Amino acid sequence: MSKRNGGGAIRIAVAATSAVCRTRLETIIRHQPDFYLAGSFDTVSSIVSFGRNTELDVVVIASDSINDLPPTPVSEAAIVLLTKASDGRSVSRLLRSGVRAILPRASASDELLSAIYAAYDGLVLLSTPIAENLAAIYGDFLPEAEEDLSEEITARETDVLRMLAEGRVNKDIAARLGISEHTVKFHISSILAKLGASTRTEAVTVGIRRGLIPI
Repeated sequence: MSKRNGGGAIRIAVAATSAVCRTRLETIIRHQPDFYLAGSFDTVSSIVSFGRNTELDVVVIASDSINDLPPTPVSEAAIVLLTKASDGRSVSRLLRSGVRAILPRASASDELLSAIYAAYDGLVLLSTPIAENLAAIYGDFLPEAEEDLSEEITARETDVLRMLAEGRVNKDIAARLGISEHTVKFHISSILAKLGASTRTEAVTVGIRRGLIPI
């Protein structure tokens, strides 16, 4: 089990009006060694009440109506939302309200796991169709800055890139940074895209050339 929260697992609560959906979420979470299912509820209001007195890391909510979402955060938990809502303006509003991952209701279990890990580590994860709908609204803003933004490497990505230069594998990087291997893979994919590289070696080469990796 990954060491988190001082030695514990990621504490998760789920809410879904559908018993079938709720059971599926419970099963996925219980079968993941890094996760601890702290509670399961059939309404969002119940999970909000539960969160007031229980420390939670991530809340997974399955809801077709974004109006069902809590008006205030569930403790300090990151929210993973499974929903039909996919239009850009709704997605933008959800992200501003504290939702950290948005996926379709029928997402595969590995997609849900990636979303939970990403939300826990402070990242935002959107399914491709949802991200495209969001980009359709904001993609035309500041077009002259688009190239610069696409090449911006975050501080955490720089840490990962430098460890790649040291020849470290994903498991080692995850342990050094205190994040999951899923999140390391997420960072590496982002680094490759931002640097226009197709392999780790190429990314390191570009990183050295741009001064991101000290030599």
